Amino acid sequence: MTWDYYIKLMWLIGSRYLLFAGIAFLLAYVLFNRRINTKKIQSRFPKAADYKREIGYSIITIAILALFPFVLLRNDAIRPHTTFYKDISQYGWTYFVLALPIMILMHDTYFYWAHRLMHHPKVFRFVHLIHHKSTNPSPWAAYSFHPLEAIIEGGIIVVFLFTIPVHSIHLFLFILFMIIYNVYGHLGWEIFPKGFSRHWLGKWMNTSVNHNQHHQHFKGNYGLYFLFWDRLMGTIREDYDRHFDDVKSR
Repeated sequence: MTWDYYIKLMWLIGSRYLLFAGIAFLLAYVLFNRRINTKKIQSRFPKAADYKREIGYSIITIAILALFPFVLLRNDAIRPHTTFYKDISQYGWTYFVLALPIMILMHDTYFYWAHRLMHHPKVFRFVHLIHHKSTNPSPWAAYSFHPLEAIIEGGIIVVFLFTIPVHSIHLFLFILFMIIYNVYGHLGWEIFPKGFSRHWLGKWMNTSVNHNQHHQHFKGNYGLYFLFWDRLMGTIREDYDRHFDDVKSR
């Protein structure tokens, strides 16, 4: 185990956070905010102190998330027991292509139930409250977690590496997809068109409006990428479709 690799992992995760959250913030909150502010999901803007808190906790989260692949893949006592592999031909190209969608579905399930647990009254204030201080989230809130929540969020890497074969490219693409969708979920604007939440496909996709409602009201809309579990468990907010249309009608 070398700490150089840990720094590399921090850079891999952190640079994507800074890149995608930074671009989203620059475009929506700085350059074009006056032109599109009437279409913002919540009309008000966060305060400077909110941005600082979100960035500060996100940096801590990045450091914690980098520990998971570092400890699991650079420790000779652990790595041989993982499902990590390097040769694509070992499982074939069909599995290689299908693995990422499988990982995304696994993560969505993992997140939904972990998220529900973190909203338990005896757990919430110790683990999830920091993230919910962003009642009107910005893109910087994508990784704004209490350290305990960051550990829970990073646990999906453990699940992957001890259940299904995972290639380094899978981890790279998964981390990339995760931060992009996280930034979108906390954007503060909705990029999907009016009526999307009622569309045969759109009703199964999580949206920025959906997750923004969760931050604003604290209850309902617990999904990450999809709404399968929310709809199955009856935890999607009853006013979601109406609010989505209201936002897109401005």
